[in-house]
Amino acid sequence: MKYTFGISAINWVNEDVLEVGDWYTCDDVLSDMSRLGFKGTEYCRKFPRDTGQLASKLKEYGMVLTSQWKSVLFSDPQRREAELQAFREHADFLKEMGCGQVVVCEVAYAFNDPVVERRRTRTALTDEEWQHMVDGLHAAGTYCRDNGMKLVYHYHAETVVESPEQIRRLMDSTDPRLVHMLYDTGHTYYGGSDPLELLRTYYDRIAYIHLKDVRQNVREWKRDSGTGFTDAVVKGLFTVPGDGCIDFGPIMRELDERGYDGWIILEAEQNPAVADPVEYAQKAKQYLSI
Repeated sequence: MKYTFGISAINWVNEDVLEVGDWYTCDDVLSDMSRLGFKGTEYCRKFPRDTGQLASKLKEYGMVLTSQWKSVLFSDPQRREAELQAFREHADFLKEMGCGQVVVCEVAYAFNDPVVERRRTRTALTDEEWQHMVDGLHAAGTYCRDNGMKLVYHYHAETVVESPEQIRRLMDSTDPRLVHMLYDTGHTYYGGSDPLELLRTYYDRIAYIHLKDVRQNVREWKRDSGTGFTDAVVKGLFTVPGDGCIDFGPIMRELDERGYDGWIILEAEQNPAVADPVEYAQKAKQYLSI
Protein backbone atom coordinates (compact mmCIF):
# COMPACT_ATOMS: atom_id res chain seq x y z
CA MET A 1 0.00 0.00 0.00
CA LYS A 2 1.64 3.22 -1.20
CA TYR A 3 -1.16 5.71 -0.68
CA THR A 4 -1.79 7.79 2.44
CA PHE A 5 -5.14 8.18 4.17
CA GLY A 6 -6.37 11.54 5.37
CA ILE A 7 -9.78 12.65 6.55
CA SER A 8 -11.91 15.64 5.60
CA ALA A 9 -12.99 18.25 8.11
CA ILE A 10 -16.35 18.29 6.32
CA ASN A 11 -17.20 15.20 8.40
CA TRP A 12 -17.38 17.63 11.31
CA VAL A 13 -18.09 21.06 9.80
CA ASN A 14 -20.16 21.48 6.63
CA GLU A 15 -18.90 24.12 4.22
CA ASP A 16 -22.23 24.79 2.48
CA VAL A 17 -24.86 24.33 5.21
CA LEU A 18 -23.23 26.55 7.81
CA GLU A 19 -25.37 25.53 10.78
CA VAL A 20 -24.28 21.89 10.39
CA GLY A 21 -21.35 21.31 12.71
CA ASP A 22 -20.91 24.99 13.46
CA TRP A 23 -20.36 24.28 17.13
CA TYR A 24 -17.00 22.58 16.48
CA THR A 25 -13.80 24.58 16.92
CA CYS A 26 -10.55 24.18 15.02
CA ASP A 27 -9.04 22.41 18.01
CA ASP A 28 -12.03 20.08 18.35
CA VAL A 29 -11.67 18.92 14.75
CA LEU A 30 -7.90 18.55 14.69
CA SER A 31 -7.82 16.84 18.09
CA ASP A 32 -10.35 14.23 16.92
CA MET A 33 -8.44 13.64 13.68
CA SER A 34 -5.15 13.24 15.50
CA ARG A 35 -6.60 10.80 18.04
CA LEU A 36 -7.99 8.77 15.14
CA GLY A 37 -4.49 8.47 13.70
CA PHE A 38 -4.86 10.60 10.56
CA LYS A 39 -2.04 12.85 9.38
CA GLY A 40 -3.68 14.92 6.63
CA THR A 41 -6.83 16.97 6.12
CA GLU A 42 -8.31 19.58 3.81
CA TYR A 43 -8.86 23.20 4.78
CA CYS A 44 -11.89 23.96 6.95
CA ARG A 45 -13.66 27.27 7.58
CA LYS A 46 -12.85 26.84 11.27
CA PHE A 47 -9.10 26.83 10.60
CA PRO A 48 -6.91 29.98 10.71
CA ARG A 49 -6.38 31.57 7.29
CA ASP A 50 -2.99 33.02 8.14
CA THR A 51 -0.46 30.47 6.87
CA GLY A 52 1.84 30.86 9.85
CA GLN A 53 -0.95 30.35 12.36
CA LEU A 54 -2.38 27.46 10.35
CA ALA A 55 0.98 25.72 10.03
CA SER A 56 1.54 26.07 13.76
CA LYS A 57 -1.91 24.71 14.60
CA LEU A 58 -1.53 21.73 12.25
CA LYS A 59 1.93 20.96 13.66
CA GLU A 60 0.50 21.00 17.17
CA TYR A 61 -1.68 18.03 16.22
CA GLY A 62 0.78 16.29 13.92
CA MET A 63 -1.28 17.10 10.82
CA VAL A 64 -0.62 18.52 7.36
CA LEU A 65 -2.89 20.29 4.88
CA THR A 66 -3.59 18.31 1.71
CA SER A 67 -5.74 20.71 -0.35
CA GLN A 68 -8.84 22.92 -0.42
CA TRP A 69 -11.87 23.22 -2.69
CA LYS A 70 -11.97 26.22 -5.06
CA SER A 71 -15.22 27.15 -6.79
CA VAL A 72 -14.62 28.76 -10.19
CA LEU A 73 -16.76 30.48 -12.83
CA PHE A 74 -14.46 30.02 -15.80
CA SER A 75 -17.48 29.51 -18.07
CA ASP A 76 -18.19 33.25 -17.88
CA PRO A 77 -15.60 35.07 -20.06
CA GLN A 78 -16.45 38.43 -18.48
CA ARG A 79 -15.23 37.07 -15.14
CA ARG A 80 -12.16 35.31 -16.52
CA GLU A 81 -9.39 37.57 -15.27
CA ALA A 82 -10.96 38.07 -11.84
CA GLU A 83 -11.52 34.33 -11.51
CA LEU A 84 -7.95 33.53 -12.53
CA GLN A 85 -6.55 36.10 -10.10
CA ALA A 86 -8.60 34.60 -7.27
CA PHE A 87 -7.44 31.16 -8.33
CA ARG A 88 -3.78 32.19 -8.32
CA GLU A 89 -4.11 33.62 -4.82
CA HIS A 90 -5.79 30.40 -3.68
CA ALA A 91 -3.07 28.26 -5.27
CA ASP A 92 -0.36 30.42 -3.69
CA PHE A 93 -1.92 29.82 -0.26
CA LEU A 94 -1.95 26.05 -0.82
CA LYS A 95 1.60 26.05 -2.15
CA GLU A 96 2.80 27.87 0.95
CA MET A 97 1.09 25.18 3.02
CA GLY A 98 2.95 22.45 1.10
CA CYS A 99 -0.05 21.09 -0.84
CA GLY A 100 0.47 19.28 -4.12
CA GLN A 101 -3.07 19.55 -5.49
CA VAL A 102 -5.66 22.30 -5.95
CA VAL A 103 -9.27 21.05 -5.96
CA VAL A 104 -11.41 22.89 -8.53
CA CYS A 105 -15.08 22.77 -9.54
CA GLU A 106 -17.02 24.90 -12.03
CA VAL A 107 -20.12 26.17 -10.22
CA ALA A 108 -22.10 28.06 -12.88
CA TYR A 109 -25.75 26.93 -12.64
CA ALA A 110 -24.73 24.66 -9.74
CA PHE A 111 -26.26 24.16 -6.30
CA ASN A 112 -23.70 26.63 -4.90
CA ASP A 113 -23.56 29.13 -7.78
CA PRO A 114 -23.15 32.54 -6.08
CA VAL A 115 -25.62 34.08 -8.55
CA VAL A 116 -28.91 32.78 -7.13
CA GLU A 117 -31.01 33.75 -10.15
CA ARG A 118 -28.70 31.85 -12.49
CA ARG A 119 -29.27 28.63 -10.55
CA ARG A 120 -32.92 28.74 -11.57
CA THR A 121 -32.41 29.16 -15.31
CA ARG A 122 -30.79 25.90 -16.42
CA THR A 123 -28.35 23.22 -15.35
CA ALA A 124 -26.02 22.75 -18.34
CA LEU A 125 -23.41 24.88 -20.09
CA THR A 126 -23.77 25.89 -23.70
CA ASP A 127 -21.00 24.69 -26.03
CA GLU A 128 -19.52 28.18 -25.93
CA GLU A 129 -19.58 28.28 -22.12
CA TRP A 130 -18.02 24.83 -22.01
CA GLN A 131 -15.10 26.02 -24.13
CA HIS A 132 -14.64 29.06 -21.91
CA MET A 133 -14.55 26.70 -18.91
CA VAL A 134 -11.92 24.51 -20.58
CA ASP A 135 -9.80 27.54 -21.46
CA GLY A 136 -9.97 28.74 -17.86
CA LEU A 137 -9.05 25.31 -16.54
CA HIS A 138 -6.06 25.17 -18.87
CA ALA A 139 -4.87 28.59 -17.71
CA ALA A 140 -5.31 27.61 -14.05
CA GLY A 141 -3.69 24.22 -14.68
CA THR A 142 -0.70 25.91 -16.27
CA TYR A 143 -0.28 28.10 -13.19
CA CYS A 144 -0.41 25.00 -10.99
CA ARG A 145 2.12 23.14 -13.13
CA ASP A 146 4.48 26.12 -13.14
CA ASN A 147 4.32 26.10 -9.33
CA GLY A 148 4.89 22.37 -8.89
CA MET A 149 1.25 21.53 -8.21
CA LYS A 150 -1.64 19.80 -9.98
CA LEU A 151 -5.13 21.09 -10.70
CA VAL A 152 -7.58 18.29 -9.83
CA TYR A 153 -11.11 18.68 -11.12
CA HIS A 154 -13.89 17.61 -8.75
CA TYR A 155 -16.95 16.44 -10.71
CA HIS A 156 -19.84 16.92 -8.32
CA ALA A 157 -23.57 16.42 -7.83
CA GLU A 158 -25.79 19.20 -9.19
CA THR A 159 -22.99 20.88 -11.12
CA VAL A 160 -22.27 21.09 -14.84
CA VAL A 161 -19.89 18.11 -14.63
CA GLU A 162 -21.78 15.30 -12.93
CA SER A 163 -23.00 12.60 -15.34
CA PRO A 164 -20.88 9.96 -17.11
CA GLU A 165 -21.24 11.89 -20.38
CA GLN A 166 -20.16 15.17 -18.79
CA ILE A 167 -17.16 13.56 -17.08
CA ARG A 168 -16.14 11.97 -20.38
CA ARG A 169 -16.48 15.28 -22.19
CA LEU A 170 -14.35 17.04 -19.59
CA MET A 171 -11.59 14.44 -19.84
CA ASP A 172 -11.71 14.43 -23.64
CA SER A 173 -11.66 18.22 -23.98
CA THR A 174 -8.88 19.03 -21.48
CA ASP A 175 -5.11 18.61 -21.64
CA PRO A 176 -4.09 15.71 -19.35
CA ARG A 177 -0.89 17.56 -18.50
CA LEU A 178 -2.89 20.46 -17.05
CA VAL A 179 -6.22 19.06 -15.80
CA HIS A 180 -6.22 16.02 -13.55
CA MET A 181 -9.13 14.21 -11.92
CA LEU A 182 -10.27 14.12 -8.34
CA TYR A 183 -11.82 10.66 -8.12
CA ASP A 184 -14.76 10.78 -5.71
CA THR A 185 -16.60 7.49 -5.17
CA GLY A 186 -19.74 9.09 -3.73
CA HIS A 187 -20.23 11.63 -6.49
CA THR A 188 -19.34 9.01 -9.09
CA TYR A 189 -22.15 6.73 -7.95
CA TYR A 190 -24.59 9.56 -7.30
CA GLY A 191 -24.04 10.97 -10.79
CA GLY A 192 -24.78 7.64 -12.48
CA SER A 193 -21.30 6.25 -13.14
CA ASP A 194 -19.93 2.94 -11.93
CA PRO A 195 -17.11 3.77 -9.47
CA LEU A 196 -14.89 0.84 -10.43
CA GLU A 197 -15.36 1.38 -14.16
CA LEU A 198 -14.61 5.10 -13.85
CA LEU A 199 -11.48 4.35 -11.83
CA ARG A 200 -10.23 1.92 -14.46
CA THR A 201 -11.09 4.22 -17.36
CA TYR A 202 -9.44 7.36 -16.04
CA TYR A 203 -6.83 6.03 -13.66
CA ASP A 204 -4.03 7.83 -15.50
CA ARG A 205 -5.79 11.18 -14.92
CA ILE A 206 -6.40 10.64 -11.19
CA ALA A 207 -4.16 12.62 -8.84
CA TYR A 208 -6.29 12.83 -5.69
CA ILE A 209 -9.09 10.75 -4.16
CA HIS A 210 -12.15 11.23 -1.95
CA LEU A 211 -13.70 8.04 -0.57
CA LYS A 212 -17.28 8.20 0.64
CA ASP A 213 -20.32 5.96 0.43
CA VAL A 214 -23.94 6.59 -0.58
CA ARG A 215 -27.14 5.65 1.21
CA GLN A 216 -29.33 4.33 -1.58
CA ASN A 217 -32.58 5.06 0.25
CA VAL A 218 -31.70 8.74 0.62
CA ARG A 219 -30.60 8.94 -3.02
CA GLU A 220 -33.99 7.54 -4.04
CA TRP A 221 -35.80 9.89 -1.67
CA LYS A 222 -34.04 12.87 -3.21
CA ARG A 223 -34.92 11.70 -6.72
CA ASP A 224 -38.57 11.08 -5.87
CA SER A 225 -39.10 14.20 -3.77
CA GLY A 226 -37.22 16.60 -6.03
CA THR A 227 -35.45 18.15 -3.08
CA GLY A 228 -32.12 19.94 -3.39
CA PHE A 229 -28.65 18.46 -3.01
CA THR A 230 -27.82 20.14 0.30
CA ASP A 231 -31.09 18.94 1.84
CA ALA A 232 -30.19 15.40 0.81
CA VAL A 233 -26.74 15.77 2.36
CA VAL A 234 -28.24 16.88 5.67
CA LYS A 235 -30.64 13.92 5.52
CA GLY A 236 -27.68 11.54 5.18
CA LEU A 237 -27.06 11.05 1.46
CA PHE A 238 -23.37 10.40 2.06
CA THR A 239 -21.65 8.29 4.67
CA VAL A 240 -18.27 6.67 5.26
CA PRO A 241 -17.02 3.73 3.19
CA GLY A 242 -18.65 0.50 4.28
CA ASP A 243 -21.86 2.10 5.52
CA GLY A 244 -23.67 2.49 2.18
CA CYS A 245 -24.25 0.72 -1.11
CA ILE A 246 -20.81 0.94 -2.78
CA ASP A 247 -18.54 -2.11 -2.80
CA PHE A 248 -15.10 -0.75 -1.96
CA GLY A 249 -13.28 -4.10 -2.09
CA PRO A 250 -12.64 -4.06 -5.87
CA ILE A 251 -11.85 -0.33 -5.76
CA MET A 252 -9.14 -0.71 -3.13
CA ARG A 253 -7.68 -3.77 -4.88
CA GLU A 254 -7.51 -1.78 -8.12
CA LEU A 255 -5.67 1.05 -6.37
CA ASP A 256 -3.25 -1.43 -4.78
CA GLU A 257 -2.58 -3.20 -8.07
CA ARG A 258 -2.07 0.06 -9.92
CA GLY A 259 0.32 1.35 -7.26
CA TYR A 260 -1.58 4.56 -6.48
CA ASP A 261 0.68 6.60 -4.19
CA GLY A 262 -1.26 9.80 -3.49
CA TRP A 263 -3.70 11.03 -0.87
CA ILE A 264 -6.97 9.26 -0.15
CA ILE A 265 -9.29 11.47 1.89
CA LEU A 266 -12.13 9.83 3.83
CA GLU A 267 -15.39 11.75 3.70
CA ALA A 268 -18.86 11.32 5.11
CA GLU A 269 -20.43 14.81 4.89
CA GLN A 270 -23.13 13.93 7.39
CA ASN A 271 -24.86 15.93 10.08
CA PRO A 272 -22.52 15.36 13.04
CA ALA A 273 -25.43 15.81 15.47
CA VAL A 274 -26.88 12.60 14.00
CA ALA A 275 -23.75 10.71 12.92
CA ASP A 276 -20.82 11.23 15.28
CA PRO A 277 -17.71 11.90 13.13
CA VAL A 278 -15.34 9.96 15.36
CA GLU A 279 -17.59 6.92 15.54
CA TYR A 280 -18.08 6.84 11.77
CA ALA A 281 -14.38 7.40 11.10
CA GLN A 282 -13.63 4.40 13.29
CA LYS A 283 -16.15 2.36 11.28
CA ALA A 284 -14.42 3.36 8.06
CA LYS A 285 -10.98 2.52 9.44
CA GLN A 286 -12.18 -0.92 10.47
CA TYR A 287 -13.90 -1.54 7.13
CA LEU A 288 -10.88 -0.45 5.11
CA SER A 289 -8.40 -2.12 7.52
CA ILE A 290 -6.47 1.12 8.03
